[in-house]
Amino acid sequence: MSYEEGLRLSAFKHRGAKLNRAIFQILAIKGPLTAYQIYKHIRERREFKEKHYSVINRRIRKLQVQGYLKKVGKTKTKAGFQAPLYELTAKAYLALLLKNLNFETLLERINEQTALALIAELMKMKDMSVF
Repeated sequence: MSYEEGLRLSAFKHRGAKLNRAIFQILAIKGPLTAYQIYKHIRERREFKEKHYSVINRRIRKLQVQGYLKKVGKTKTKAGFQAPLYELTAKAYLALLLKNLNFETLLERINEQTALALIAELMKMKDMSVF
């Protein structure tokens, strides 16, 4: 992996990678939306013109189970029922940042105190074995 491409995170791997990224981008820009509103925004993109609502709804539910999206309330739809509103979690924002992060640039700009804090947090992880 070259340092230019960022981390390969599970949210951006496999078949659903492009759709996940689109969902993240839409929610990052627009804020909380219902699944149908997300679907409408996704269908505006040429590469997703043929995507069905059920596929996008399934992907949203999977991202919620994985901790990338959370329900933040409900809104009444035109049909009269309550639809949940979804927004990105901090984990999703972090995934977006890490996906596009150039680690070489980070190391050039980070100060000693921040580097030590980052090392301390990484070392707390149980399966982290650097040495």
